[in-house]
Amino acid sequence: MPIRINKFLADRGIASRRGIDEYIKKKRITVNGIVLQKPGYLVRESDVITIDGKKISTKSNPFVYILLNKPEDCITTAHDTHDRETVFDYIDVDVRVFPIGRLDKNTTGVLIFTNDGELANRLMHPRYAVEKVYRAYLGKPLTDKDKHILEAGVTLDHKRTAPCKISFIGDDKQDVSVAIHEGRNRQIHRMFNLLGYSVQKLDRTHYAGLTAKGLKKGNWRYLTKKEVDSLKYNR
Repeated sequence: MPIRINKFLADRGIASRRGIDEYIKKKRITVNGIVLQKPGYLVRESDVITIDGKKISTKSNPFVYILLNKPEDCITTAHDTHDRETVFDYIDVDVRVFPIGRLDKNTTGVLIFTNDGELANRLMHPRYAVEKVYRAYLGKPLTDKDKHILEAGVTLDHKRTAPCKISFIGDDKQDVSVAIHEGRNRQIHRMFNLLGYSVQKLDRTHYAGLTAKGLKKGNWRYLTKKEVDSLKYNR
């Protein structure tokens, strides 16, 4: 069945649908030897598609869903010009997958990979407010006053953050759990930094209800059918 080229390539983990549209504008994609001009092209299995001269298979691939317990000191990218360790050094699969969202170099915890572009777009889209839970260890105790300020929302980049939930884990009030429904760049660090707190350690413990329980740092596993169904149908 013919499928729009932006969805077709997004499902293969090349880029988001919007990213594919940008590729087309920049004339990076050819179909059957002709530079693609419009994003509405419907792909057929007989088509020969290239991006920057590299051929993209039009054969359907089974969807793959992976959970990695990301370790420290690796970056969330497929390739790094500085030859640093990446999250792809820790997973070993025969199909191309991409991470759903990002974690900073020294942030650890739950990171999901897939080649299911539709699900990835759904989980990352702000409209669906997917919950992410982090455990943060602060440089000093969090006061009750500042806790309430952060929970109500603070201003980052001239825009207020959505309400979040903060819970104390340790009696010293430096070990906290933070549940958010956004995914702004370095959001947890920046929220606390705004009120004079440093985040010394940060671990993502939950993503859309999934945890890394039973996985050591640097280890990964395939999601179960039940877990995949929960991501697809229970949002």
